[in-house]
Amino acid sequence: MAENYAAHHASVTVDAPVHQVYSLFSHFNDFPKFMSFIKEVTYYDNQTSHWVAEVAGRHEWDAVNDQWIPDRQIGWHSTKGLENFGKVTFEPMGSAQTKVDVYINYNPPAGVLGDVGEKLGAGSRFEHVLQNDLNHFARMVDEAPPGALDPTSSDYLFHSESAAVKGKTTERQNETMQQRRTEGEPLRSDDTLPRQSREQESDRSEKFIPPQYTDGEFHSPPPQS
Repeated sequence: MAENYAAHHASVTVDAPVHQVYSLFSHFNDFPKFMSFIKEVTYYDNQTSHWVAEVAGRHEWDAVNDQWIPDRQIGWHSTKGLENFGKVTFEPMGSAQTKVDVYINYNPPAGVLGDVGEKLGAGSRFEHVLQNDLNHFARMVDEAPPGALDPTSSDYLFHSESAAVKGKTTERQNETMQQRRTEGEPLRSDDTLPRQSREQESDRSEKFIPPQYTDGEFHSPPPQS
């Protein structure tokens, strides 16, 4: 079945050590802060999540984490909704740079916005958007203030083209995001950032714990109470 999937890839080099880049990119709830086509990523638990995106039309799906190796790779595959799977790899380029490769595969839905649209250019446009969003991610990390590379205080990731700044995130996504800066501290990104996106957060997003990697294998953490 996967041979019929549309396959897309984008890559960027980030001026930060691999552990910091991995820590940020593995925090899925932050995706709408720097991605334009991701409108929601919220967690059911530390292994499963719900996604809303504009990929050849608006689509939703549930996903489970797959093949996580700390500082090396994260992956997922859908369990419900739009059929898709993917992975992100992290390669250190010296001590202060990281090459990020994103691979996304999805089964285009039937109809003009799906299979036909993919062949008529929707796929190439999506790949262009993906690359642009990755470039934004690299710029945000490069311009981050000292000590801000912690995913629990990553509000500097916002940029003017992201779904969050444009007000295109879902209500549930907005409820999971909170501005963590202290009152009166300057906002790193532009003033167009929606107030609601800056002032709310999800307790679920803080509960996320990636699988652990030991002795050549990765292991899911025990469920949290």
